[in-house]
Amino acid sequence: MDGVASTAAGLVRGDRQGRTWVFRGIPYARVDPRGGRWRPPERPARWTGVRDAGSWGPIAPQSPPVPGLSLPGDPLDADEDCLNLNVWTPGLDDRRRPVLVWHHGGGFTTGTGASALFEGRHLAGHDAVVVTFNYRLGALGFLAHPGLAEPESGACGNWGLLDQLAALRWVREHIGGFGGDPDNVTVFGESAGAMSIADLLGSSAADGLFRRAVLQSGPPATGTVEWGARRAERLAALLDVGPVERGSLARATADELVAATRQLAAQVPGDGGLPLPFLPVVDGVALTRSPEQAMADHLTPRVPVLIGANRDEAALYLALDPAMPSLDVPAVVGRLARFVSPAAADAVVDAYVGARAARGESIAARDLWVAIVSDYVFRLPSIHLAETHAAHDAPAFSYAFTWESPFLGGVFGSPHGLEIPFVFGTVANPAVHAFTGGGEDAFALSVRMQQAWLAFARTGDPACDAVGDWPAYDTGGRSTMVFGAASGLEADPRGAERAIWDEVDAHPGGGHHHE
Repeated sequence: MDGVASTAAGLVRGDRQGRTWVFRGIPYARVDPRGGRWRPPERPARWTGVRDAGSWGPIAPQSPPVPGLSLPGDPLDADEDCLNLNVWTPGLDDRRRPVLVWHHGGGFTTGTGASALFEGRHLAGHDAVVVTFNYRLGALGFLAHPGLAEPESGACGNWGLLDQLAALRWVREHIGGFGGDPDNVTVFGESAGAMSIADLLGSSAADGLFRRAVLQSGPPATGTVEWGARRAERLAALLDVGPVERGSLARATADELVAATRQLAAQVPGDGGLPLPFLPVVDGVALTRSPEQAMADHLTPRVPVLIGANRDEAALYLALDPAMPSLDVPAVVGRLARFVSPAAADAVVDAYVGARAARGESIAARDLWVAIVSDYVFRLPSIHLAETHAAHDAPAFSYAFTWESPFLGGVFGSPHGLEIPFVFGTVANPAVHAFTGGGEDAFALSVRMQQAWLAFARTGDPACDAVGDWPAYDTGGRSTMVFGAASGLEADPRGAERAIWDEVDAHPGGGHHHE
């Protein structure tokens, strides 16, 4: 076997990496920076001969990586024509293995599928095919405004989401030549990647492109076109380019757009969650309605989902909050009252104090706020999605990740993103040891999570020898698989905190629909 595979654009040659072949930087679509900004992606240009797929392709233009959120050797060369993907496969044959397609996170403004954190060879080594890819980010990927409406398709935003659809269409068309089964594709992603998948669950444009979905710390998140337009106008003001239109914005360089996006992110409110400058919008093309509305209207396919969150999601980004050291419990109530009624804020904080004290957990103000924000933004919207999904006769499997990072003496607990190296099997990478911890327990947890994700990709059911029985989620038993120092199936973990939100009729929503 010479490591050559065929695509519609031409032949590609990969490298042998342990038990797998890896193909890097394959163009799945193209963007012409001279005329392709804020337009749907085009089919990739053809090439002659055999293209070397031994190097990563360019990443999307973005801010420099935050220390700790990228690994040594991650590619940094950026280009607007960044639509390339990477494939790991055990064999270039007709075995029709399950395919897992990773949607990276990064707040819709940063990230790349080529990070060493997402190295696919460990999962692929268990007789699966793994695909990671880049999509347009920031203003180039998610700027939305009627002034950008594209005549042919009518699209006025969601350019990065259209890229994700193009990557999935490429997988459907070509993955058979890489030993994968185009009829058995599982999408999985974290944070903005999982939010994107949640949005695609409600998009008719994604029909038939995947059979199953894994959402790690990312409930649905959309805005209206009007919401997107207000953000676009603020960006244009920062750039001082006049009204929002293709001609004026085209004069800005990619670096200027990235810098203005960073300024915008610093200005926008958190809305009770993460201060994301851009989101996918309900534009009538890629998204005809919010995912929640699509589910309520029975318009989503019956795609099995595996969904969950980390216990201390918010600890990572709240560490940058300068007010945290002086926070007290009355201040926690005051912060929460910005998003819910004062009476609800009092009731929620009291419930968290009581529940955590009963478990012997810290009730310090900082820890209370981390727990409340983690639930409000990530865990409870994810539970709501699982409930809604299950109510429409589609199986949903719930997990909770509680493994604690030893970094800086364990101050972050189980923060946003910590589960990723366990899912990919990259806990063995020396660069992540400081965050994940090493040792036999960490490796054993990684094996359990890999096996569960692979079982779900093969059959739509994550139950397997590594984790045991795993019933689908429903509001009766609320079965949830806990992955941590002590792993196993639990009924309604942290149920007291979940229940208080129903009692006060406040609606958590890191993934809410922005008007």
